[in-house]
Amino acid sequence: MIETIYIEENIQQHPRVLAICARFPTARKVTCGRYGEVFNPKAQNFRLQKQNPALILAEKYRGFMLKAPPHYGIGAQHNYYFSHMLNCLYDCRYCFLQGMYQSANYVLFVNYEDYYADIQKLCAETPNEQVHFFSGYDCDSLALEPITDFAKEFLPVIQAIPNAWMELRTKSTQVRHLLDIDAFERCIVAFSFTPDEIASALEHKAPNILKRLDALKKLQNKGWPIGLRFDPIIYEDNYQAHYQQLFKTVFEHIDSNLLHSVSLGVFRLPDKYFKKVHKLYPEEKLFASPLESKNGMMSYKESLEEQMMHFCTQELLNYIPEDKFFPCSL
Repeated sequence: MIETIYIEENIQQHPRVLAICARFPTARKVTCGRYGEVFNPKAQNFRLQKQNPALILAEKYRGFMLKAPPHYGIGAQHNYYFSHMLNCLYDCRYCFLQGMYQSANYVLFVNYEDYYADIQKLCAETPNEQVHFFSGYDCDSLALEPITDFAKEFLPVIQAIPNAWMELRTKSTQVRHLLDIDAFERCIVAFSFTPDEIASALEHKAPNILKRLDALKKLQNKGWPIGLRFDPIIYEDNYQAHYQQLFKTVFEHIDSNLLHSVSLGVFRLPDKYFKKVHKLYPEEKLFASPLESKNGMMSYKESLEEQMMHFCTQELLNYIPEDKFFPCSL
């Protein structure tokens, strides 16, 4: 799967670097000073690179845990998001990453211990209050777990801090490690869903809905808290019927009484990312939807956004109590 691995010079002997390189003995190894030399140059073809991305192994120096926006969260007052990786295995047309980065290559920051230190520091500041950490902002939390051992290494750290909570946001079926260990209530495995018709058109390389539901059900049977993330909701002519069917399918496969949380949010992209993604995929029907710019964000027209959120909210509340529902607004 990985044919080329770029490695920053100062971490060539890092244990995680050595372990990953051992998994890909035939991959071409190339050293670099800093990952930005490979990742940031403008003269790159994102679409071409996406066909066969390289892996870049790097060290992160700052910004390990970032304060989440005010509207982002699932019930706690203290919310942080973080990225152990940049870029995603999947190729979802609505994803902001293709507008944010010049490169489609994967960057993995191997200095996990610095993330742990930041988590411990933030939790110590409010020891009697929950602190939530959201993974999967710049990547899928679990899609490359066989390479990164991310969940395998981070979860014991979270488990050892009484007020630390983590959300693993994913579309992946790479849940073997979670099934092999004991579940604990402070780790929520949150699966993202869109209707079949939209997923097949926009979520390239991602497992289909039934495969995600199979993984979700196995985790739920094992005792893991599960989250459902219907974000972004995407407009198309028959969106009402398609989302009704999606919700029906999802809740037929799971035990809604054991759900931790459900969130809902509409499609949105920062204006500058939208322009770049539109340029990459000018033929994409998604970008021909009734969109408008509001406060630097491209989203649906306000009346349509309110209509979509209201419809999907009412449908979801047929299946779940309101205290488990967390709508996300701009």
